[in-house]
Amino acid sequence: MDRKERDRLILKYTPLVKNIVSRMTAKLPIDHSDKESFINVGMIGLMGALEKYDDTRNVQFETFAKFRIRGAVLDELRAGDWVPRSVRAKDTKLEKAFLTLQKQLGRPPDDEEVAKHLGIDLEEYFRLLDDTKYIGVISVEDLPPDYLESVDKQGVIKVIEKQDPYEIFATGELREGLKSAIDQLPKKERLVVALYYYEECTMKEIGKILELT
Repeated sequence: MDRKERDRLILKYTPLVKNIVSRMTAKLPIDHSDKESFINVGMIGLMGALEKYDDTRNVQFETFAKFRIRGAVLDELRAGDWVPRSVRAKDTKLEKAFLTLQKQLGRPPDDEEVAKHLGIDLEEYFRLLDDTKYIGVISVEDLPPDYLESVDKQGVIKVIEKQDPYEIFATGELREGLKSAIDQLPKKERLVVALYYYEECTMKEIGKILELT
């Protein structure tokens, strides 16, 4: 790829970088300069995609670029620990309530039971879940070199097509069940699930990235 074509593609996909950064940082307490820093990181991800893209592998460039941009931004989020203390406190509060009730009841509590234990209504409870959904992000750079070639697609797709991710995380019992199910998957398949839930890749995007049919 010559310099002129590279510059054209960078210009073309800059709005994509900004869109991905806006979505991934929407709930973070960052100012304009911080957001610009994330955009710069996303641009580095875009340039990395341009360098590593192979058009013979039947994967659209935009799909591949999204993967690389998200990965770069996620790495920056992890490195800077951008999750606010207030959000971590909420997550700790939820986990403590869930574990306490599970011990008392001998089973995973449902949403109403957790909300009642916390002294809040269901609407506020679901807001708490939504506020804490990005804690525990997994980096795409942790993927092993042979990951894309060796992952078992059928096992992964069967797990992540069962429920919409937001429906699962909005239900205490299902959330615990999902965590248990994912823990039983091989390491590589757990990372694919992370692409779906934490990096917000669609099934179509994951399929193209993994060269699945």
